Amino acid sequence: MLRLVVIGLYMALSVGANPALAGPVAENLLQGDMRKLVFSDPRPMPDGVLLDASGQPHALSDHAGKWIVLNFWATWCAPCRHEMPSLDRLQVAMPGITVLPVATGRNSVTAIDKFYAEAGVTGLPNLRDDKSALARGMGVMGLPVTVIVDPQGREVARLIGDAEWDSADAQAVLAALVAGQ
Repeated sequence: MLRLVVIGLYMALSVGANPALAGPVAENLLQGDMRKLVFSDPRPMPDGVLLDASGQPHALSDHAGKWIVLNFWATWCAPCRHEMPSLDRLQVAMPGITVLPVATGRNSVTAIDKFYAEAGVTGLPNLRDDKSALARGMGVMGLPVTVIVDPQGREVARLIGDAEWDSADAQAVLAALVAGQ
């Protein structure tokens, strides 16, 4: 019963958030997978520390001043396997936007490298949130989750589940956000 209440609350919040469509994104741009994108009033994000393949720390604030597509994923996640190549292609198609995939939880560097090789991902960084601190701080409950971050470091939208991030629909939404800054 509690699960149904939580699902109902989530759905009500999701449906209630989209009509406002924060910023310059018109409702008619929300087509295809982008219909799952939920906008919110800009809210500050925790400045999580992510580890790269060599174990060096990187802060989200290192990307201040840029639009970020922040994707939480894991090597064991089947929808992530489907989605990741589209994030790689998005980075090529829209180099003005920073795509940051974050392997959340127990994902070894070797497993991430293997995942990237199998998925054909060549242009994205190998970043880990190995203790899931950033994911927990942002309320990420399942994977994949993609968060759109504005140049001021605030979350402005979130998509739960996988999407084709290099699709014309996704690029139109991202272009509208960038143009509205």
